[in-house]
Amino acid sequence: MELCYLEGPMSSEMYDVAIIGGGPAGSTAATLLARAGRRVVVLEREKFPRFHIGESLLPFSMKTFDRLGVRETMDRTYMPKHGGEIMAACGTTSAKFYFKDGFESQQDRAYQVTRSDFDKMLLDHSRANGAEVREETTVQKISFAPESVRLEIEERDGTKGTVEARYLIDCSGRQTTLGNFFKLKKSYDHLQKFSVFAHYENVARPEGIDGTLIRMVRGLDRWFWLIPLTPTRMSVGVVMDTATFRALKLSPEEALEKFIEEQPMLDEPMAKAERVSPVYSAGDYSYRVGKLFGDRWLLAGDAAGFIDPVFSSGVFLAVMSAEKAADTLHEVLRDESLKPRLFREYSRRVNRVMDLYLRFVNSWYSGKGFTEVFLNPTEALQLAPAINAVLAGNEGSRFAIRWRMWVFYFFVHAQRFIAFSPRLSLIPKRNAPNTPEPAGALS
Repeated sequence: MELCYLEGPMSSEMYDVAIIGGGPAGSTAATLLARAGRRVVVLEREKFPRFHIGESLLPFSMKTFDRLGVRETMDRTYMPKHGGEIMAACGTTSAKFYFKDGFESQQDRAYQVTRSDFDKMLLDHSRANGAEVREETTVQKISFAPESVRLEIEERDGTKGTVEARYLIDCSGRQTTLGNFFKLKKSYDHLQKFSVFAHYENVARPEGIDGTLIRMVRGLDRWFWLIPLTPTRMSVGVVMDTATFRALKLSPEEALEKFIEEQPMLDEPMAKAERVSPVYSAGDYSYRVGKLFGDRWLLAGDAAGFIDPVFSSGVFLAVMSAEKAADTLHEVLRDESLKPRLFREYSRRVNRVMDLYLRFVNSWYSGKGFTEVFLNPTEALQLAPAINAVLAGNEGSRFAIRWRMWVFYFFVHAQRFIAFSPRLSLIPKRNAPNTPEPAGALS
């Protein structure tokens, strides 16, 4: 992809906003801008539906889905998600959390979604609301002028063309088109992780709302996820250090089978499971982009950054940033004098939320302290509801949540030196019970 700067005016026949990428971020921004009366085009290099990971949503996205007008469709189509459960790999303890019990909770559920269907639904909804969507279209070159941007594109059949717009939102995902071109993308050396995952049928799960929970098994050097996608289908995956995976010298298929067999906490759920998808893998996926805006562009979704998926923040951050980007550009298109302030505000908010989840993720990977404290929930100072709220997607902007999270992180750090909570080995033991007695609900 090439990029250059042009002088002079462009064609008067142009879009208000061009969007690179049709995933949750691109489709969210497109729908909101189109509904606001803006002329929008989405340029997506793939043909939907296509496989994608990141299947567990957070309750704080529900208001945006209401605003988009897709909530009723989601209620009919997707598995509700009422919370989660974290289990120690050593089989000694676990803790459940329900979104309804979060600090000042306003939503009691989110959804577990099959991303191929979910992403297509959102993109089709953008079309239905007036956005122009061009799939299988690749952006080859971007040229900036003082008052607009030009994108040279190529369709799958080789047809080439040009798209002109007043502004550009880069929602290109991990490709982060502008972030890579401007060399703004920075990986986190301490979060170089590797994941392998697949979809399975007939994975055992509890009855009732507990059967909707995302389940995580925390080991000493790895963690597993089990995400119920439909009444019979489950997404199962494992995350570890990239170096650990490479040292095994196994294919993704061999590795996933080996990891599942080694974890007794998965014996019962996976006893009758049948893999119904290829085994996928992804590595070194945590990064940030150092600058989220320029004179004619904004970055949103994974194009702005991606924090480790352990707390299911991917789609939440994509939808949140895209909604804010759409609202920002709608105001700027009405009054360009607002651009400096609104672009800075956009960048500050998105970076603040990513910082919130980065700290959570850093704590998760910093050692056993996070798991030991989390699996020993307490009602003191309402710490557990505050943690629950952040897990639900609360941005933690209120001081009432922030100070409680500070206290939580203090105990996580202090746990290294003083056992405020019971010590855990987090090492699987074949003689450990398959199903731990819950330590209690995180409420």
